[in-house]
Amino acid sequence: MDTDSPRLRLSILFVVVAACFVVLFGRLWYLQVMAAPALAESAEQTRIQEVFIEAPRGRIIDVKGRVIVDNRTSLIVTIDRKKFKSDFKSSKQDELLAKLADMLTANGAPTKVSTLKARLDDQRYSDFQQVPVATDVTDEVIHTIAERNDEFPTMSYERKTVRVYPYGAAAGNILGYTGRITAELKDKLVTANDPDGIPKTYQINSTIGLAGIEKQYEQYLRGTPGVERIEFDSKGRRVRVAEYQEPKAGSDVQLHIDMDVQLRAEQALSERLAVLRNTPQRDGAIRRAPAGSMVALDPQTGGVIALATYPTYDPREFINGLSQERYDQLQNVNGVSALIDRSISGAYAPGSTFKLVTAVAAMNNGLITRVDSLYDPGFYEVGNPPQRFTNAGEQVNGMVDVIRGLSISSDVFFYWLGARMDGTTLIQDTAASFGFDKATGIDLPNESPGYVLTPAEKRELVRKYPESYQDGNWYTGDNVQLAIGQNVIVVTPLQLARAYAAFANGGTLYKPHVAWRILRPDTDLNQPIRSSDVLETFQPEVVGTISMSPETRDAIAAGLAGATVGAGTAASAFGGWDMNAFPVAGKTGTAQVVNRADTSLFGAWAPFTNPRIAIAAVMEESGFGAEAAGAAVRRTLEVVANQRLTDAADAPTVGNKD
Repeated sequence: MDTDSPRLRLSILFVVVAACFVVLFGRLWYLQVMAAPALAESAEQTRIQEVFIEAPRGRIIDVKGRVIVDNRTSLIVTIDRKKFKSDFKSSKQDELLAKLADMLTANGAPTKVSTLKARLDDQRYSDFQQVPVATDVTDEVIHTIAERNDEFPTMSYERKTVRVYPYGAAAGNILGYTGRITAELKDKLVTANDPDGIPKTYQINSTIGLAGIEKQYEQYLRGTPGVERIEFDSKGRRVRVAEYQEPKAGSDVQLHIDMDVQLRAEQALSERLAVLRNTPQRDGAIRRAPAGSMVALDPQTGGVIALATYPTYDPREFINGLSQERYDQLQNVNGVSALIDRSISGAYAPGSTFKLVTAVAAMNNGLITRVDSLYDPGFYEVGNPPQRFTNAGEQVNGMVDVIRGLSISSDVFFYWLGARMDGTTLIQDTAASFGFDKATGIDLPNESPGYVLTPAEKRELVRKYPESYQDGNWYTGDNVQLAIGQNVIVVTPLQLARAYAAFANGGTLYKPHVAWRILRPDTDLNQPIRSSDVLETFQPEVVGTISMSPETRDAIAAGLAGATVGAGTAASAFGGWDMNAFPVAGKTGTAQVVNRADTSLFGAWAPFTNPRIAIAAVMEESGFGAEAAGAAVRRTLEVVANQRLTDAADAPTVGNKD
């Protein structure tokens, strides 16, 4: 058969052409029938783009209704990145950015071209959004761009809300700060709904809380983004706004914080540290006094009245991002980091402030009564050969019972109690009932749990970390030192304040809470807050109780009341104080630190019989309890008690070291 015949070739060509038509018509049918809905949707998405508009965050308010974090309007220069890069060659782009940089610099905002380029290339913004390249510009900048648009093509401006702090840097460690979301954070965040049930969605350029209350209550503070559905033509040019949903502000968060007390606590800390810095304490050690903290609680609810820490940061510095240089500076203020909130994460030996716990443990378990006494010769010996533990300066105190032992802070009396409880965990168990050795659960991130070692835990440390811990035996000396808050224990200032609050209220341990309630957005704070304004209230939460007989509590309370008067260790700090009008009970503490000056501590509550505030201060390398922490607490209590400062508060401490 002749396979090259014209008839055969035409037949093959016909089959090929027919097959092509079948494929063509099949594809056409698929596109017009099967894939039509999806293709139409794709075409619509190309023509209509959704642009999300950030909503103002909710305000943060103190217990008296004063706004401590608000919003303000910031003027921002933006560039249409897609048009800027498509309409102009690279050289022209550089010329336009240079002109913009010159204009910004001339109007008080020194700007480099490289900075503008980096911001323009920020991939957190889509090509359908105006990319912000300069923030907080002046009205003159905006007028120039608006009036000379031919000189600044594709450039525009917008108004955006940013955080403002009416009290400046105050309470920065509590409030925290906001910043741009990262892709990693976006994947972890759970989207909350606003009061009307609308999701508060996140985009890659959203602002979120990164620390403090801003982070902890992000779900409430975040507003509901608005949405613009914008129509573009085939060349990507904006045609019209097809639909607009207005952004809604976030809910307001009201705190238990009293800014009067917070401000005074911060002031008292920084001023007292400055006075003591680089001066010798009485044993000659130089006080670096680099840092400290103070915590004030409501003993009846666990509400946090103040959380002061020094050094600290200014949340205003984080509004437009923190430079690496400034971050490095904050990591070294007086040799310590200003980014650590020592009130909740600093860990310190509590020193003699812990004698409260030791006294409760001894009396609760029948080791002593209020009348049992011991002769204090200035030292106490345990073991064979004997190991000697002394009072500060080996001071001889004579006959001491639990009341006098607390007032004058006789170490020997508490060494004796610690030795009598050796072989048990009575002190550790009592400490646990006061909330030590465990995080309090405060509604702020990065809290430290502290620790109170038991014999079993000491052995476990050696097993797990043999290079760091060689001796796992528990000695009588360990118990003796634990009894005065040294060696095998560290606590946070928050834990210390809560322990004194629990003792003051009769034995109820509350979970500390900074936030009080959630209010509707933009609640009118000039009027009494109505129940309809309140979306949620955080009720006091009891997490434990401390068992004490009336005799136990009365005896220990009497000892602590005696510490602030007469021969008490804190009497010098409260010289001139009207104890009849506002009686204060408390306990000084001086914790020894190897090769450094002592840590100064003071825990207290007031008034004595109807407690309104429990307070604790810890000041690093600052000397003895009364002259540093005691004096700072007294300054803070002046605001609460409405008593004026007297020179006696700044007088040198006399008497016992504690």
